[in-house]
Amino acid sequence: MATYHQKPSKGRRKAILKACLLVAFIVGAILLVRYTPVKDYLTKDALEGFLETAGLWAPVVFIGVYAVGVCLFVPGTLLTGLGAAIFGAYWGFLYVWVGAMIGAGAAFYIGRTLGRDFAASLIGDKLKKYDDAIERNGFATVLYLRLVYFPFTPMNFGMGLTKVRFTDYITGTGLGITVGTFVFTFFIGTLKNVWASGDWNQLISFNVFFSIGLFVFSFFIPKIIKKVKGEV
Repeated sequence: MATYHQKPSKGRRKAILKACLLVAFIVGAILLVRYTPVKDYLTKDALEGFLETAGLWAPVVFIGVYAVGVCLFVPGTLLTGLGAAIFGAYWGFLYVWVGAMIGAGAAFYIGRTLGRDFAASLIGDKLKKYDDAIERNGFATVLYLRLVYFPFTPMNFGMGLTKVRFTDYITGTGLGITVGTFVFTFFIGTLKNVWASGDWNQLISFNVFFSIGLFVFSFFIPKIIKKVKGEV
């Protein structure tokens, strides 16, 4: 008896093609940063020299570099540290936050455009309830994952594969990364000032202890939120 193999539908084939493009993009991005001269610019001196050529546009260029770096899987902590080391605690925080938001939105859009259809086709009845729950509680889910320092770039692309609304995703991201970004840039910026001044006594200054205290406190924020929610 002859057997016939049912061909995937046109929609299914399109979803698979887009998923393959997403995988190719991710692999290509990682290889680009790891094995090309791009990695040579991911140091303070190299990036600072590059930004000096931009003059007054240096902050805008850095924001663009940060956003592209997020999409290319450059570690967010590295980019954040570079921003703080170059621009200082406060301006560094602003430029890093804006760059991270643009990069997060772009990575989400790439994941949603290329991977959502294929991901949806793999979701069975058991997983569908979780997908629906993320759609209903998108803001809270994203906020919580950001506060517990879930890996930044994988989450950007991964959330694009879910049903979470973009508005919930971007607002949850914006609020969720604020504390961690400020703490890290404040700490690195403070160390930059100590290094520049040569006054190592500043290492026991209020700013250093304050930034360390904020960093430690940030780990307790998710527990505090859960406790407050449980009492409401």
